[in-house]
Amino acid sequence: MKNVTIVCDGSSLGNGRGNPRAAAVAVLGFKGIWKAVGEYLGNATNQQAEIAAARIGLENLKEPCKVKVLSDSRYVVETMGGTWKRKTNHEWWARLDKAASKHQIEWQWVKGHSGHEIQEIADKTARKIADAGRVDHEMLEEVVLNIGVTEI
Repeated sequence: MKNVTIVCDGSSLGNGRGNPRAAAVAVLGFKGIWKAVGEYLGNATNQQAEIAAARIGLENLKEPCKVKVLSDSRYVVETMGGTWKRKTNHEWWARLDKAASKHQIEWQWVKGHSGHEIQEIADKTARKIADAGRVDHEMLEEVVLNIGVTEI
């Protein structure tokens, strides 16, 4: 079984008011090689974007893996770890549960904006996608080139 690291982040510009623009990004690492995936979510909250970020990372794995998921969302980490109860966003959780079902996952919280290189990249990329209102695949390729070969 492959050991994979996923660093994920979601962003919702205008969260909780008007017409938010949300996006989710996951950066997947295997043996120091990275791939970035993103999704424009449109009208979604920060919490929904964080759930979606973990989901898209897991959905992009082609086979069952041992996965370390790093997220700056305590909401995602504590809920998936069973510490917090699910009170809202049930459809979003169901999609994440389905994506997680075939993998062995360790959920790990990482403090946002604390200098974790790949988490910072996921954060900035999610913001850019939310701002643009679309996924720019060239930008996703460029961010992984900037990471280079790095194991965490």
